[in-house]
Amino acid sequence: MAYFLGVDTGGTYTDAVILDEAANKVLGKAKALTSRHDLAVGIGQAVDAAIAAAGVSAGEVALVSLSTTLATNALVEGQGARVALVFIGFDAGDLTRGGLTEALKGDPVVSLPGGHSHAGTETAPLDLAALEQAIRGLGDEVSGFAVAARFATRNPAHEIAARELIRRGTGRPVTCSHELSANLNGPKRALTAVLNARLIGMIDRLVAACERHLAVVGINAPLMVVRGDGALISAAMVRERPIETILSGPAASIVGARWLTGASDALVSDIGGTTTDVALLRDGLPEIDPEGARVGGFRTMVEAVAMRTTGLGGDSEVHLVTEGLKGGLRLGPRRLIPVSLLAVDHGPMVHAALDRWLSSEAVGEMDGRFVVPMGGQRGGLNARDLAVLDRITQPMTMAAALTSRLEVAALERLVARGLVMISGVTPSDAAHVLGRLDSWDGVAAEKALRLIAKRRTGAGERFATGPDVFAQAVVDQLTQQTVDCLLEAAFGEDRGFAGELPESLARHALTKAGLGQHRGVVEVSLKLGVPVIGLGASAPSYYGAVGERLHCPMILPEHAGVANAIGAVAGQVSQRAQGTVSSPAEGRFVAHLTEGLQVFSSAEAALEALEAALVTEASARAREAGAVDLRVTVDRDVREVEIEGRQMFIEAKVTATASGRPRVAH
Repeated sequence: MAYFLGVDTGGTYTDAVILDEAANKVLGKAKALTSRHDLAVGIGQAVDAAIAAAGVSAGEVALVSLSTTLATNALVEGQGARVALVFIGFDAGDLTRGGLTEALKGDPVVSLPGGHSHAGTETAPLDLAALEQAIRGLGDEVSGFAVAARFATRNPAHEIAARELIRRGTGRPVTCSHELSANLNGPKRALTAVLNARLIGMIDRLVAACERHLAVVGINAPLMVVRGDGALISAAMVRERPIETILSGPAASIVGARWLTGASDALVSDIGGTTTDVALLRDGLPEIDPEGARVGGFRTMVEAVAMRTTGLGGDSEVHLVTEGLKGGLRLGPRRLIPVSLLAVDHGPMVHAALDRWLSSEAVGEMDGRFVVPMGGQRGGLNARDLAVLDRITQPMTMAAALTSRLEVAALERLVARGLVMISGVTPSDAAHVLGRLDSWDGVAAEKALRLIAKRRTGAGERFATGPDVFAQAVVDQLTQQTVDCLLEAAFGEDRGFAGELPESLARHALTKAGLGQHRGVVEVSLKLGVPVIGLGASAPSYYGAVGERLHCPMILPEHAGVANAIGAVAGQVSQRAQGTVSSPAEGRFVAHLTEGLQVFSSAEAALEALEAALVTEASARAREAGAVDLRVTVDRDVREVEIEGRQMFIEAKVTATASGRPRVAH
């Protein structure tokens, strides 16, 4: 009898589930709050409770698999550690391409001559002495490095040399762009490498926390992690390539949705604390995004499910729109700690502050907001940032943490770095006021919403007459933004609307009229043509109204709250290796191999040599990733043109894929 343990660590909750692999049955499940200060605490509470609920012993667990939204959340919220980009052979204009400047957010860039040509030959020597001097000058400012060299996918020699020097000189983690993608487009590869380097510390802490607890309870089983395409990867490998875990949680939810419902065609919508993730199941399989995962406004080169991730969740920040006379609400994209959750552990401080603010007729700009220290690497902070951070030694009101308005920007920088979190009103608080949730401190939620409802619109009127009215407005806004998310995904996947902007179609006046079943001189009707599978612990609280608005079936499976954890252990291991054969001159064919270039006199000889190398590489990666019983497939994409009646070879891309089931204990 094989029992599998699935764990999903999200921004708010960590879920655990025990599956009976032979019977395809959930034996036990549990939730615990994600403990940001020490992830092992939340993981341990969820794992222990799930094992107890299943009635099995820890020693009987044969496989552990982990999915997470932490990396996705960090990119959506613009958070992550400070890193340095080593940019080899590119010019200044390349930094502005593909969103690279925005991704760097002011982090240092070391630009060096070097790089290779399209054919893989060196265009300029790499100045290692200049690199050594630059990394010495950075000192402790950065937690890791990203290295990107021009045409490194055709010849990675300069990236490898830079990586070895940095590792020897600093001991810090280094990400090379050629390890993450075999595709061209250097700036986009550099962006992917920067995001990977920024996430290494976070994912390393997550894996270490899980390993610690497994050792404590006596689970001696392989630990796997879900990639963004739904496949599994070993914990050791994901520590080097954490970028592959972006959309890990959403990918696991797709696998879990299919496992739970057996649905063949449906939109899957997973609402968490920070994000809502929407993807299409077509013929029982998720679509894979051919352009790479897009998260938080960045288009990466990571292969992942075609997922639309929006900063909208149960813990999204509630913004009051004061422009105009009427006013309104907007949710996200930043996640806050709900006031009702903060009050669970810090009740006296939270209630004292709320009571003090409510006793005044006027509502201050920072009233209703708290700050919470999270710990982390402090390198690269300026004097003002450090002064604010040193003041936030424990959870406190935002006003107490700041001495002037000039420090507001410093606080925002600390939040962006993940060193501080803000607590304030969220949809989770609204759900407590409306009686839809009762997990945390409902009295604190009621006070916080009563306070915010007293704020004034542009017309001088209060936003709401009381906490119940304001809470309903927040939930209605979440419904509307969820409907927009689902419509964007639907229009984007419907081939009949190819070439149109899904965002515009979702918010078009005719779309809104159709959903409202408008009847006038013109009659308009519109509905979603496939059911929606609603996942996430809060889906039952919100998604009934979403289904009604879209006039479609809303499927809320029994174990919807732990679908990610189920999907984490329902996947397979898969690894790909890609390479290129080019033809710089007639009768000369170059196989671009990791160890260097090999020249052949025929295209077939070059392709066979490349295939053999890629099969070996993909198989080795799959075994390293924890796969057994490998199946290997090879795909050739050959580009030729016809010139004067004969075919001329231009280029070929070869992909080897090695897949297998995850290795289990016993």
